[in-house]
Amino acid sequence: MKIFQREQRSLFGEILDWMLTPLLLLWPVSLALTWLVAQSIAGKPFDRALEYNVQALAQLVTVQNQRASFNLPQPAREILRADDADQVYYQVLGSRGELLSGERDFPPPPDDERPAPGETRLRDDEMRGLGVRVAYTWVRIDAPGSPPALVQVAETREKRSVLATEIIKGVMLPQLAILPLAVLLVWMALVRGIKPLSELEERIRARKPDDLSPLDEKVVPLEVAPLVSSVNDLLTRLTSSIATQKRFLADAAHQLKTPLAGLRMQADLAQREQFHPEELKQSLKQIGRSSMRATHTVNQLLALARAENSAKVLVRQACDLAEIAIEAVRDTVPRAMEKHLDIGYDGPEPGAHGVLLRGNPTLLKELVRNLLDNAVNYTPSTEQQPGIVTARVLADPFGQALVLQVEDTGPGIPEAERELVFQPFYRTLGTNVDGSGLGLPIVQEIARQHDATIELEDARPGQVPPGTRVTVRFVATESQAQPAEEAAVRA
Repeated sequence: MKIFQREQRSLFGEILDWMLTPLLLLWPVSLALTWLVAQSIAGKPFDRALEYNVQALAQLVTVQNQRASFNLPQPAREILRADDADQVYYQVLGSRGELLSGERDFPPPPDDERPAPGETRLRDDEMRGLGVRVAYTWVRIDAPGSPPALVQVAETREKRSVLATEIIKGVMLPQLAILPLAVLLVWMALVRGIKPLSELEERIRARKPDDLSPLDEKVVPLEVAPLVSSVNDLLTRLTSSIATQKRFLADAAHQLKTPLAGLRMQADLAQREQFHPEELKQSLKQIGRSSMRATHTVNQLLALARAENSAKVLVRQACDLAEIAIEAVRDTVPRAMEKHLDIGYDGPEPGAHGVLLRGNPTLLKELVRNLLDNAVNYTPSTEQQPGIVTARVLADPFGQALVLQVEDTGPGIPEAERELVFQPFYRTLGTNVDGSGLGLPIVQEIARQHDATIELEDARPGQVPPGTRVTVRFVATESQAQPAEEAAVRA
């Protein structure tokens, strides 16, 4: 149960609800318990008065001629019955049950109760339709074989109820005055307790948009420190991300500046008067190369951005790595033929056992295509001595590993630069190849999203040139397909 119901959850309201709700619910319970206690307390003095009256009447019981007799003086009788609030009844029965004095219709003690002479007992009963409190005792008769006489005194409960009501008023009325004060104090305590959160909110709002420095954890309560620590961690990661984006944009602008400047220069040259047709043709070729380079750089930037952003919403499905590799090889064949390269695929056929993995087929194809583009770009080739580029898929159904390899016969990557080539826009020195330096960073990002690892090594150790082998290891998905024969598709 909530006293203050809100559409939006409030920490202040939640704490106030959980503090006031039990307080308001326990107040009626406290009232009922106080009433019961007051009834018990109010009855004790009146019970003692009843016991005193019974004992006084018992002393008036005498024995004459071996028979019980009772003589109550008239003044004592009037005093016994004199009460403005309650009615008092009494009864005295002899040893044979005969009425010696008092009310004839007085309710008797319980039938199963054994007389105990000299002991005073109390019970609740009803007399003439009214609830009464009864005190009774048995009086021993000094006659052989005579049972004890019975003396009873009853009193209605009016004085008891009045006294219990007065006790309730004396206890509960102060509580009614204290309850609003308690609510006010709880409210003030919560306002003071939550004040550090309000101050933290004010400090955050007062910050400039470019201020991503950590918050001070020492000025907040201990319970809020983990939250501030998490915010500081987020600010640290956000600072790093913004720095990376700034560096990325700066590098991208630098990489696009060169082909765009070349385009402008060649266009200015082509517009000169008395320009030789051969020179014009050469300028147009340069314009075409620069535009292709700029287009390739933009496409690579878009591919890297897609790879990084798709990590949050990566849609995975069963992918056939052999089929993806074969399609990427086929797409690269025209460029390979222009450079007189021998490009091919080694590995199981699509649908074979152990070639399935869970991933995004579009990103995986982008990964293979970038590896093949790098191999094609950096592998020297002539008609007399063609270079070789191979895409290979290795399935290991026992170890549940699936390996993709792309190797070439190019100059290789020095061991000292194998970590650097995964940085955006980094290109190995000494190569006069057009490129953006984004291929391997794209491959690394896609592999990371698929929980894969990448290794760079020489394809032909000890030979010149050593070539390059890029190995990407995936976790394979169980496949029920029958093992297929190894296939080699050469373009």
